[in-house]
Amino acid sequence: MASTPPAPRRTFPEALRSRSDEHLVALLLQRPDLATPSPSTLRSLAARATSRTSLDRAITRLDALELQVLESVLVLGDLAPAPRATTPRGRRAPNPSHPGDDAGSTVTVDRVLDALGAGPADAPVVRAAVAHLEEAALLWDRDPSPGTDLAVSPGLSEVLGPYPAGLGPADPSSPLSPAPTGEPPVPLDEILADAPPGARSILDALTWGPPVGVAPRADPVGREATTWLLRRRLLLASDERHVVLPREVALALRGGRTHARPLAHPPEPESPHFADDTIAAEAARAAQDVVRLVAHLLALWQASPPPVLRAGGLGVRDLRRLATTLEVEEPTAAFVAELALAAGLVADDGEDPPSFTVTVAGEDWLDLPLTGRWAVLAAAWAASGRTPWTVGSRDDRGTLRAALEPDLSRPWVRRLRLDLLSALADRPGAALTSGDLLEILRWGSPRAVPPVQAIEGLLHEAHLLGATGVGALAPTGRALLLPDGAAPVAGTGSPVASHRPGRVAGPAGPVPSALESALATALDSVLPPEVDDLLLQGDLTGIVPGRPSTALERLLEDAAEVESRGAAITVRFTPESLTRAFDAGRSAEDLLAELAAHSRTPLPQPLDYLVRDTARRHGRLRVGTASSYVRAEDPALLTGLVEDPSLRHLSLFRIAPTVLVALVPAATLQAALRDRGLASTVEGPDGRVVRTERLRSAARSRTGGRRPLDTATRGRSDVGPGWATEDATVADEAARRDRYAELVPRLRAADDAALAAPPVSATHPDVPPEPRGTTEPPAALGLLRDAIDAGDHVVLETIDPTGQPVRRRVKPLVLEGGRLRALDPARDAELTVAVHRIAGVFTDAPAPAQDAPADSPSGAPSES
Repeated sequence: MASTPPAPRRTFPEALRSRSDEHLVALLLQRPDLATPSPSTLRSLAARATSRTSLDRAITRLDALELQVLESVLVLGDLAPAPRATTPRGRRAPNPSHPGDDAGSTVTVDRVLDALGAGPADAPVVRAAVAHLEEAALLWDRDPSPGTDLAVSPGLSEVLGPYPAGLGPADPSSPLSPAPTGEPPVPLDEILADAPPGARSILDALTWGPPVGVAPRADPVGREATTWLLRRRLLLASDERHVVLPREVALALRGGRTHARPLAHPPEPESPHFADDTIAAEAARAAQDVVRLVAHLLALWQASPPPVLRAGGLGVRDLRRLATTLEVEEPTAAFVAELALAAGLVADDGEDPPSFTVTVAGEDWLDLPLTGRWAVLAAAWAASGRTPWTVGSRDDRGTLRAALEPDLSRPWVRRLRLDLLSALADRPGAALTSGDLLEILRWGSPRAVPPVQAIEGLLHEAHLLGATGVGALAPTGRALLLPDGAAPVAGTGSPVASHRPGRVAGPAGPVPSALESALATALDSVLPPEVDDLLLQGDLTGIVPGRPSTALERLLEDAAEVESRGAAITVRFTPESLTRAFDAGRSAEDLLAELAAHSRTPLPQPLDYLVRDTARRHGRLRVGTASSYVRAEDPALLTGLVEDPSLRHLSLFRIAPTVLVALVPAATLQAALRDRGLASTVEGPDGRVVRTERLRSAARSRTGGRRPLDTATRGRSDVGPGWATEDATVADEAARRDRYAELVPRLRAADDAALAAPPVSATHPDVPPEPRGTTEPPAALGLLRDAIDAGDHVVLETIDPTGQPVRRRVKPLVLEGGRLRALDPARDAELTVAVHRIAGVFTDAPAPAQDAPADSPSGAPSES
């Protein structure tokens, strides 16, 4: 009975086309760059999925296990096994003509498990990783019939680098390769039986990579051993000084394993653990402190707004003054200012000269309770892309970074913050250091490791905000990670669950009001109960035995100085502190009544005397604010200006019979008076007349060149390319899913229409047949990768140095580094073509009628 011929292997676009709509939507959810802008057909989608840019972005977020799986599939796919009866397990030999032609060469999940050395406990995690990679189209099945024949996405071998899994290039002439006659290769131990001293040590040093070493020169023993290994092709010479370990030899030394061990789980650092009560108490204390510091900043900047630098940002002296007033270090003061900016409590007023002033939202924030104020700050921190920890350092141009400057925004901060909180959430009660978190994040994204400075900065911010306590995640921080109270999601909502333990998906989260409500509830659960009692003493001090209520806290902020904080708060009443209370609008009787309402005992007589004596001296002199004035020798000229409705926007008021003051600049006041028909001149502080043109020129010089304060994300990045390519915001997954669900049927319909369209020659016999292919660069590269994978021939159209198109029928071999290596059967020679010279690729075009002449530039075996 004749055997059934094996089913032909399909190409990557065919495998992508065979997916269901649901799985195509899942692909776009994992790799949203494939749908921006929207492709025209599924073939165009496949070409985009194999582009270098998209593959780089896709593997940036892969964890260590997923990278191991990709490397194992790539290595196993390049090796064809010898006959099963005679070949030792794990020893494979390359087949340059068509890797993996025989049925035993297919890469299955079981072979991947063997190559990784995964045991029964790790097998489910590895299988989930394979499914996750297939969903992302980084792995695909070449066999349309039931079964598995895994292969990496076309173009991925170039992205993974020249030494996948630390293995060198394959050597078809290796003594470990099976002979064409089927004879088994000589075991490596037999070859090394007569090796000179030092030969095995050299091989052992290169076994687990990197496979490239420096050939010894001064050491006679090492030189002799290297020469012996080179003669027996157990080493290959890459140049005069370097040698490389062939892939077959390395796999034999590794026992057929591609990796020493599977990195199936994230590392678990040894760190101290703390009780939940301790963590909650520390977080509550930090939350109260940060709210107090922001409130003090608003009070300070309400009284004296700091100026904005010409390039934007807060000056060094103003930052130092803020730190002194808040009694904190300058980095902490920078974080407090950035937090107020992110929450919209302060902003650049855009005036002349500009300054940072308290906004209306900042004034409303002061009226909120403690939990509400902290919730606003925490929600703003979670959504912020600012990097306060870089304040005081220098950028690439050598410029000192200032607090609140526009260029402190980075697009990857939000993602890194989520990853840090997720790592802490996976280890309840563990106080992780920045080194521990770096180790965990390196496993989560080995190709995009964040800088240590960023991890330390965000960890310190979480501590100052009260999201963590003693280094462990507090309930307040868990509310930031899962604001809606939902359980962690194990993937992106796709049909295949993610294998990553504790990886939280990136939902958009609730609206800000719901998020702030959840944060306020979380903080309320860890705060100690409020107390409304004040123990007043005869030495003008008072003690609050616990956390003061909102009313008591505001009374003490206005009327007392805090001497110490802890389980109890000690305050002292001074003439200066009482003056603040009277400045806020309180009278002596009001203040005494409020103190008596909170005191358990009658008011001490010294405090009563101090309050009344300070009130008696308060307000003898009055100070106001005015930006300009208008004066005249004749009071009659000023009559009616204050009551004039057309001048109401000037806020004019009389301070003397011949003097009016206004809250607008002098130039604005002069223009308004001239519009009313009153000629006026502008005078300086010394009474001399100032020319209006000079006044306006000075105003322009003060504002010229200043950039507006912009907290939006900018493209510049000071870290590695992996983090620089991260999206600035997490898109709404539900909205994206709906968009992709509408896009996929359109792509499938366009693809079906293109495939069903008859060739022009079928309807017009006099027209020559049109070749099936493409002239679009991404699609052309996709066809070339398909041809390399299948070992097929294509017709390649290139542009020669004279600008003329030339077609050849070639067999593509390698596409990497911006160049295509292909075999030209007509000349029986290899040629190298730069990708930018390729004008089109056709899969079923007729052979060229006439080849280019051998001596022409386009017919040369190598092109640049």
